[in-house]
Amino acid sequence: MQLSVIILNYNVRYFLELCVQSVQSATENIYAEIIVVDNNSSDDSCNMIKSRFPNVKLIRNNQNVGFPKGNNIGVAQAKGEYICILNPDTVVAEDTFEKVLNFAKKQNNLGIVGVKLIDGTGNFLPESKRGIPTPWVAFTKICSLYKIFPKSRFFNQYYAQHLSENETGEVEILVGAFMFLKNELYNEVGGFDENCFMYSDDIDLSYMVLQKGKTNYYYHDTTVIHYKGESTIKDGTYMKRFQEAMTFFYKKHFQVSVFFNVFMRIGIVFFSVIKRIQGRSKTKTTSRKYLLLSTSETVVKNIIGVVQKKVNFLEWKSEKEVNLSSNSIKKGTQIIMDNEFFSFKECIKIHERFKNKGITFRIIPKNADFIIGSDSSNDRGEVVIIGKNYI
Repeated sequence: MQLSVIILNYNVRYFLELCVQSVQSATENIYAEIIVVDNNSSDDSCNMIKSRFPNVKLIRNNQNVGFPKGNNIGVAQAKGEYICILNPDTVVAEDTFEKVLNFAKKQNNLGIVGVKLIDGTGNFLPESKRGIPTPWVAFTKICSLYKIFPKSRFFNQYYAQHLSENETGEVEILVGAFMFLKNELYNEVGGFDENCFMYSDDIDLSYMVLQKGKTNYYYHDTTVIHYKGESTIKDGTYMKRFQEAMTFFYKKHFQVSVFFNVFMRIGIVFFSVIKRIQGRSKTKTTSRKYLLLSTSETVVKNIIGVVQKKVNFLEWKSEKEVNLSSNSIKKGTQIIMDNEFFSFKECIKIHERFKNKGITFRIIPKNADFIIGSDSSNDRGEVVIIGKNYI
């Protein structure tokens, strides 16, 4: 078997359905398996997987064992030569795994491969590629020196700014939302360190792979949506665990002076407070117009019943000839993409094409009864049930 995709889920039932749907589409031409590990979700995640995706291997934990252990449990049953650790709040393109697999096979000393990640608004997520967060590198992040001197190697290491978002190359640290590596290597380094509940586990794994003499890569030639804010509600518990995670990483890998210990403690608290502020719910803006890309008039009627507003209907078959332009779609519009007729790769391209234009995005997964998306990487996404009568 070529590939095992490991998806660790905790109470994100609808995002999980969208994710698995996209992974299924992306593995049609690959000898692969999908393994979903559920950390004792209280929503309908497990029943949904059983009914919607009977070929997916489902592992149910009787408690929330955390990110590292949950993924280790999944990898322990993986049969693929390669594995991909994938967040449940992601959407991959139909050719994502084929591209990454082909790239990985060409490398002589392969460590971990990460890809270009964007949020639900189409904006690039800088954590797609990072440097080792030594005390100095963390300092440049805390003081925003990486923004002031983006081209200086001395200041720009935190987000590996020696590479642009559209440039493939070597990096040190990759994010746990998408980590592609050999099954053998994962087990050689011992997988994720289960002493860390979450938040620095991907940094730690990336660093352990580097210590084995392997090379980690950021691969830009495929884009994956990571809704991000859906995985974790940024509350007091998050703040506490984030502090514990960063403290864990420094104690494990670095011998630093008392001064740096105090400094990093202050920095960790600062980071945590900022993240908590960013994670607070913001007032949602109501879309003034809705544009549905589909071939089904029935879907239009269902959406109108939910939003109680006029929905412009642009048939996707004719859109291929019309060609969407930035000028034709105004600020305040919500673009709704019907995956029944609109590939995930096309959905991702629309996100990127219309980013930062005051436009929001939603996807209707194939054979699903809901619309899903997110308007901020720091907030929970939105799920709207539209009914099953159009399926």
